Amino acid sequence: MFSIGQMALFSMVSHLIFIYLAWKLMLAINFDPIIRKGKAKEAQVFFLLIAIVIGTGVSRFFLDILQWSSDLIYFF
Repeated sequence: MFSIGQMALFSMVSHLIFIYLAWKLMLAINFDPIIRKGKAKEAQVFFLLIAIVIGTGVSRFFLDILQWSSDLIYFF
């Protein structure tokens, strides 16, 4: 389906898009009551790391589904 280089580029773009979407969705939630005063920067870094974890996981899921569906031709 894809060459190795195309799949690598597609995977990187997919990860970045899903990380961005996770970040945007996390911004929609009001976390202000649970953030200590004076710790806003640390909270932003923490939320960025959480967005990376969520976005990468979702991206990996979709990339796996794409790979598995292309591998189904070898099943039959």
